[in-house]
Amino acid sequence: MATDATGSAHDLRVLRQDDWDKWYETLIRGFGGVPESAEERELWNSLTELDRSLGVWDGDECVGTAGAFSFRLTVPGGAAVPAAGVTMVSVAATHRRRGVLTSMMRRQLDDVRAWGEPLAVLTASEPAIYGRFGYGSAAFQLNAEIDTTRVRLTSLPAGTDDVRVRYAVPADVLDVCEAVYARLVPTRPGMLARQPGWERLGLLDPESEREGASPLQCVVAERDGETVGYARYRIKPGWEASGPNGTVILENSAALDPAADAALWRFLFGIDLTSSLAVRGRGRPVDDAWRHWVSDIRRCRPRLGDSLYVRPVELGAALEARTYQAPVDVVFEVEDAFCPWNSGRWRLSGDAKGASCERTADAADVALSVRELGAAYLGGVSLASLGAAGRVREVRQGALAEASLGFGAGVAPWLPYNF
Repeated sequence: MATDATGSAHDLRVLRQDDWDKWYETLIRGFGGVPESAEERELWNSLTELDRSLGVWDGDECVGTAGAFSFRLTVPGGAAVPAAGVTMVSVAATHRRRGVLTSMMRRQLDDVRAWGEPLAVLTASEPAIYGRFGYGSAAFQLNAEIDTTRVRLTSLPAGTDDVRVRYAVPADVLDVCEAVYARLVPTRPGMLARQPGWERLGLLDPESEREGASPLQCVVAERDGETVGYARYRIKPGWEASGPNGTVILENSAALDPAADAALWRFLFGIDLTSSLAVRGRGRPVDDAWRHWVSDIRRCRPRLGDSLYVRPVELGAALEARTYQAPVDVVFEVEDAFCPWNSGRWRLSGDAKGASCERTADAADVALSVRELGAAYLGGVSLASLGAAGRVREVRQGALAEASLGFGAGVAPWLPYNF
């Protein structure tokens, strides 16, 4: 039982199956109240981990929701690290500013620590909310609206013509597409190993969310009989006085090598009766290859968006779980008011082979909060840039540059799907 800022008693408890419908309705109302299709609702019901989900109840009324999926997150070095995927967070508008969210975040992070998971991650509907709980913006996504009547693909890699692209029913090729995805997971920080049932998310196709576009379509890229890539997309037809101006909407794609990737992009650029290619959803990595193939990046209207937020829950274990692209030996003075067990000085020593991170009484080299460590954790945000913003303080001259170089990852982190 918890008491809010008004003195009212609320019941914060682990979700029970017979409460799921009321709990989920609270969530839906919190996100605008638009009903979901039966297919969507059934999928999220099946994916909800009841023993990792929380509800706040005011009598019989559910006024707060929060969940945590069991994920394995790729970190620099390729390891798949246990991470709590924080999700389905909402507070009823009637109970705002009463400490409901804080009570759920407090209980949740305590639970994550008890489960032995060193990281918590989330996607934020409102980014301003989660910084105070120690989450840092660690991965970004690139969306685009490409004018395919004026933009050409140039200098495609050798072997592109050897890749065959063919149409396929999305459900019929799900297994081979999942095999491609699984091979890519260890290669890029921020990607999530697909847990059983999550493969269905890529096929979710409610008519209410198509906005006039076609049902989900799919092509697979093949070389010598092996599937080496796929793209799932929709077509939104359009016509004007001068002719057709439809849009190809890319939902998601994956490829095992540059030639397969290029073959898929060439297909998407060449679909009849269309004049634009929209890269939407979770977008693409910010270092994606298509940026180097297009003849005019300005007419692609690229847009950068925040994606994955990371929060170290057990700081030492989190920093030991990844590797470092350059040798690093630095003492961090860490501030973590919400999870005080992380506060204090930590010596991180590591390189490309591994790392250790232990408490120390040695003098600090760099001072920062756990939020900045979360932002830099996947290698997509440099500690040096956070220092330039005044969010990281260098104590020993040269230490920030050393740590910033070590924390890099070589490739940009990217979260391929929402949760």
